[in-house]
Amino acid sequence: MRIVSGKYKGRRITAPKKLPVRPTTDMAKESLFNILNNHYYFDEISVLDLFAGTGNISYEFASRGTEQITCVDQNFGCIRFINETAESFDMPIQTIKSDVFKFLEKSSSKTSIIFADPPYDFSLELFTKIPTLVFENNLLEEEGLLILEHSKHTDLSHIANYSHSKNYGGNMFSFFEIESKE
Repeated sequence: MRIVSGKYKGRRITAPKKLPVRPTTDMAKESLFNILNNHYYFDEISVLDLFAGTGNISYEFASRGTEQITCVDQNFGCIRFINETAESFDMPIQTIKSDVFKFLEKSSSKTSIIFADPPYDFSLELFTKIPTLVFENNLLEEEGLLILEHSKHTDLSHIANYSHSKNYGGNMFSFFEIESKE
């Protein structure tokens, strides 16, 4: 995987093969960040990266100037790899080793962007649980965004707060927002 833009543009990061991960493709990541670039100043937001895996998405935010990044993953190897990589690049990434659902149930801090990349073979019930917990616990800032990465074969458009989806090859990003009270 490589960092697409920002301070560390072009840097390659190689994760150990033994990690249980499926990093977001560079093409999908670049497309996602082109969308986000039109809505956010990266140095003014906070990011929560759920099912962080290799930290691929977090490195991209850090390279673009985001200074408040938290990665949550239950795999110790993933957390260790993210910590080592963040330290070697001097990136402001905090890690939390936790089950994502337990973390969401207990968390009370609001974030600008929550990115979740759970296993593609999750049940629809588990996929639904992510936005449910985010919105029930009021974890997004007012103009915040939840982005859920999943297979193009999974349809999440029926879930509350769903806004839209973007398809990039086999990857799909579904966007969820706080419903306006107009």
